[in-house]
Amino acid sequence: MRTVISDKPRTEAKRNQLEQIKKFTTVVADTGDFETIREFKPKDATTNPSLIYAATQKENYYHFLEEVLVNRRNSGLSGASQIEDIIDHLLVKFGCAILEIVPGRVSTETDARFSFDVEGSIKKARRLVKLYEEQGIGRERVLIKIASTWEGILAAEQLQKEGIKCNMTLLFSLAQAVRSAEAKVQLISPFVGRIYDWFKAANKRDYSGAEDPGVQSVQEMYMYYKKFGCETEVMGASFRNIGQILELAGCDLLTISPELMKQLSESHEPVERKLSPEKA
Repeated sequence: MRTVISDKPRTEAKRNQLEQIKKFTTVVADTGDFETIREFKPKDATTNPSLIYAATQKENYYHFLEEVLVNRRNSGLSGASQIEDIIDHLLVKFGCAILEIVPGRVSTETDARFSFDVEGSIKKARRLVKLYEEQGIGRERVLIKIASTWEGILAAEQLQKEGIKCNMTLLFSLAQAVRSAEAKVQLISPFVGRIYDWFKAANKRDYSGAEDPGVQSVQEMYMYYKKFGCETEVMGASFRNIGQILELAGCDLLTISPELMKQLSESHEPVERKLSPEKA
C-alpha cells in the first residue's frame, strides 16, 4: 500500500491561556521559587517577606539564609538591628538570583512597620537599592514595594525623584490610585482578591466574572489612568482564581501565583482581551 504524505502545513498547537495573556499583558511571577519562574517564563517577578520566608523553608533554598548569616556575622550589629540587617541582605540576595532568570524587574518590599513613616520608608528604600547596586544590579531593574498609605505615597514621591522606582502595594481604592499617579510612581498593585474577600464576607455571597468587585476596582483604575494619560503602570495583584485574571486580560501587568499560572498553562480555552487604552 502506498503511503500518501499530505502537503498541507501542520497546524500550530493551540496556545494555552498563559501564553495568550502574554500577548497583551506583562505576566509577573508572584513567588520566590526560582523553579516556578523558570518554568513559566514571566518577564518580571514580585516578592514579599512572606514569599521569601516560604522559600527559605525549602531545602534547596536554605543555603541562601546560611550564606547571609555567615556573611553578616561580623557586621558589628546586635539585637533588632542585626536581624533587620540580615533580612535586608536576604531579600536582596533572593532578588539578585531572580534577576538572573527574568529579563525585567523584581519588586522588593520595605518593612511594613514603616507604612506610616515617611522618612523610615525613604531610608529603607535607599538602603535596599544600595545593596542591589553593590551587587551590580542597576536601580532600573528594581521596584521598591511601599504601602499605599498617605505617608507611603509621600515617600514614593520623593524616591521617584531620586530615580528609585516604586511599586505601591496594599492599594484598594481609586483615591489611592489617583494620588499615586499624581506622585508619578512607577507602578500600582491593586489587590483584587482582598477586595473580593471583603465583599464576599460582608454581603454573604459569591462573585464571579465581570461582577467581581475586585475586578471592577482594577478596571476602574486602569480606565482612569488611560483616559487621563497617567504614566503610572497598573499591575493587578492578589488573585483568588483564574476567572479574575481573565477578566483583567489586557491590564498593563498581572502578578500571578505559581498555582494560578499552572492552571492557566493547562487550559487552552480562548482568552479575550478585556482591557485596552482604546476603550478608555
